[in-house]
Amino acid sequence: MMPDIDQLVCATPVMRHDRVMLGHGGGGRLGADLLEQLILPALGNDVLNRLEDQAVLRFDGQGSCSSGAESGRLAITTDAFVVRPIFFPGGDIGCLAVHGTVNDLAVGGAEPRYLTVSLILEEGLPMADLERVLQSLGRAAKDAGVQVVAGDTKVVERGNCDQVYITTTGVGYVPPGRSLSCHAARAGDHVIVSGTIGDHGVAIMSVREGLEFETVLKSDTACLSGLTRRMLEVCPNIRCMRDPTRGGVASALNEIARASNVGFLLSEADLVVRPEVRAACEMLGLDPLYMPCEGRLLAIVPPAESAELLTAMQSHPLGWNASVIGKVLSDHPGTVALRSTFGRERVIPMLSGEQLPRIC
Repeated sequence: MMPDIDQLVCATPVMRHDRVMLGHGGGGRLGADLLEQLILPALGNDVLNRLEDQAVLRFDGQGSCSSGAESGRLAITTDAFVVRPIFFPGGDIGCLAVHGTVNDLAVGGAEPRYLTVSLILEEGLPMADLERVLQSLGRAAKDAGVQVVAGDTKVVERGNCDQVYITTTGVGYVPPGRSLSCHAARAGDHVIVSGTIGDHGVAIMSVREGLEFETVLKSDTACLSGLTRRMLEVCPNIRCMRDPTRGGVASALNEIARASNVGFLLSEADLVVRPEVRAACEMLGLDPLYMPCEGRLLAIVPPAESAELLTAMQSHPLGWNASVIGKVLSDHPGTVALRSTFGRERVIPMLSGEQLPRIC
């Protein structure tokens, strides 16, 4: 049994800072505070306030839109990529920009169609590096089945940008009747993760910190639209999907728990973590649950359909080691807990700071 909720909730106060901190971009508590205290009061509306990974809109022909699911709808998302270094084991900022944007559409049930790309370049960036990034971006877009249809380029003085930053906007199509939402999780649902967690974060960290492993650890960056398409064919009743990027699995589930007013109980024994990822995290005092992934997804699924969905995922190259890692509870809404291999339970709060900045 879980202890009283008063014993579980972290007592760290929510503070309003007078300066932007790295943690405001970490996908955790500070980022949520920034949204609640500044961004939503200034820009909020019925669509933005839902805080999905993408906006799903149905235009009425008069210039207004709604989120109704009666007909096919437009999905749109935007993202910025400032990863350091721009080349890392298993990928680079170019393919990462495509994958991150396409995945935000795919986990919302959309079929990705188009991208816009904005480049901010630092004076002095070698043209060979820029060409390498653009070639990688182009290949990733082609593999994902999306077209780059518009863009922009700016150059800033040396020292005012770290080589190259990329901003993307993705547009997709959501078929009639399809509706996934972070507000839809229900007690009894199962939580599925599509593969190992933490690979991207540790791959970046290994380059920065000079860590060496017996095998080459690569980022998991990948386009998930083929996997999500297969999942929705088998299980059209999936409640919600999320790609656990900044803040990792822990922060993504905390967001869903708050939006759906439910709790989560995860099983440590069912988490799939590569030995080298676990070793690196233990050595540096980090938790794999908070490490970013760029080619994994979480799915919240009705329990009667999870076994069939899991089988379908495991038949796909990007889901071969998918597993059920927990369940949704009606108890302790807004809280994520983890049952250890020894049977003890602890709360997994939203990330309060920034484990590893400039990760995506």
